[in-house]
Amino acid sequence: MSLRRVTQESDWQICREIASTHGRSFYLASRALSSERRRSILAAYAFCRLADDVVDFNGETTDERRAALSDWERQLDRPEHPVAVAFAEVRDRYAIPEQPVRELFEGLRADLTISRYQDWLELRRYCYLVAGTVGLIVAPILGCDDTRALPRAADLGIAMQLTNILRDIREDAELGRIYLPLDELAMFGIEPALVLAGSPGPAFPDFMSMQIDRARALYEQALEAVPALSPGGRLATLVAAEVYSGILGRIESNRYDVFERRAVVSRTGKVRKLTRASVRFLSVTRMAYRPDSVSSAPQRVRILSPDADAESWTG
Repeated sequence: MSLRRVTQESDWQICREIASTHGRSFYLASRALSSERRRSILAAYAFCRLADDVVDFNGETTDERRAALSDWERQLDRPEHPVAVAFAEVRDRYAIPEQPVRELFEGLRADLTISRYQDWLELRRYCYLVAGTVGLIVAPILGCDDTRALPRAADLGIAMQLTNILRDIREDAELGRIYLPLDELAMFGIEPALVLAGSPGPAFPDFMSMQIDRARALYEQALEAVPALSPGGRLATLVAAEVYSGILGRIESNRYDVFERRAVVSRTGKVRKLTRASVRFLSVTRMAYRPDSVSSAPQRVRILSPDADAESWTG
């Protein structure tokens, strides 16, 4: 990487503001981490978020957005923007591989021209590119010490992206996009045109139920790798997975109506999810604890509250 200016506190603050504004579940989960790891993961989130924002349609042409995305990708080699400077330091500190970052940009470019996916294999590949890669980017920050766990880190990103897709069907349809497997829509007799019109028909709940089952299986598969993380990384990952997967439950509670009601996890729901994550964290950590290993000894970690300023400690 070329020479760059020294990271300033203001750079980290900008990253923190982006994460707290646009990634509230992610920001909440980050509170389980030490201050160094927390600011690092928020910088990674901010960099990926700004890349994603570039491809959102705000009146620009496709060519203009493609050029803007290339400009942002060049920040990897010549970081000048405050977020890019902070992320460059994070990449160096945690030896984050370049490949998943480049693949993220490949996925974002696909958003500029591709609005349909024939089957789950195609859609899964897209989910990997735009979100599974983020799992690989943040894995070192979360303390992943076993390369065999990395595919599960990608699975968590894929699960979260599929959750986003199921929540945002209406918004995507308004942009002419259908991020759903077309062959599976056909299996349920659902015409893509009806999805775009917001009236998919009586088979839609069964179709959604199948997609939700797939997403939940991905979450469970991903969490098999939690013991490979640092204690703070375990709790942060469990919180993120619990809170985010809660969106799936809200879709079910709304009787699969994603066109008239947006699935949002309530404050009370987040409290329940935090409790579940904490219980699971204690269980995983007990199993991961080895008396003959100093590095695996119990450590103090944050037990979180949905309140932005409320936190307590356990150890």
